[in-house]
Amino acid sequence: MLPRREPEATVVVCDDDASTLELLCDHLEADRFRALPAPTAADALRLCHFKQPDVLLLDLNLPDAPGLDVLREIRACEGLTGHYDPELPVIVLSGRGTDADRLRGFDCGADDYVVKPFAIQEVVVRIRAVLRRRDGRRAGPLRVGEIFVDTVRREASVGGRPVRLANKEFSLLRALAAEPTRVFTKSELLRDVWGFRSMGRTRTLDSHASRLRRKLDPESGRYVVNCWGVGYRLIDGPEEDVGPDR
Repeated sequence: MLPRREPEATVVVCDDDASTLELLCDHLEADRFRALPAPTAADALRLCHFKQPDVLLLDLNLPDAPGLDVLREIRACEGLTGHYDPELPVIVLSGRGTDADRLRGFDCGADDYVVKPFAIQEVVVRIRAVLRRRDGRRAGPLRVGEIFVDTVRREASVGGRPVRLANKEFSLLRALAAEPTRVFTKSELLRDVWGFRSMGRTRTLDSHASRLRRKLDPESGRYVVNCWGVGYRLIDGPEEDVGPDR
């Protein structure tokens, strides 16, 4: 008898279409994931609360609530004291594929966005990709000069002053703080923070970087550096910005 292998990860699959739900769960089980079916928003939240999954696949059109409301509910939790893990990787599965729909999903906190119809193996690849990013994020607190980033509690401070950040602002800071001496290209940050496969014409990164810069240092905005034509990096003290994007 072959030895029994542990599941690679537990995935909550939320989709109101019975055939799609069954197909996804069957294929995920075949790829050594533990798949938990959730045909409604309430089912998805219940499973995310009690089963502590590693990933949530989330349809947007659900019979009892919009999928984006489920995503907002998860991201709004207060760390370890909440009903859900606010860091839970969430991959949106949707028939809505416009740029506006995708950006709305990412702004609500989605880690990735897959447009229907999709290839099952593409979904599996994307699950593994967000799991790798999650594992990299769970390395513990980060300190860059006066900047302190608590990756578990999702809290940030500068010189002991708490800084309130939106979800993607915090994710951007965490990415930059992971390697503060390196310049991250825009394509890297859009891929790792927003899940974009290509840059396109979006200004999402630049607008989030500008808000993060002002929140970290309202007076001079010195911590987030725009390396003009390349991307962004973090510094730990006063330094002149090398790009025009203050």
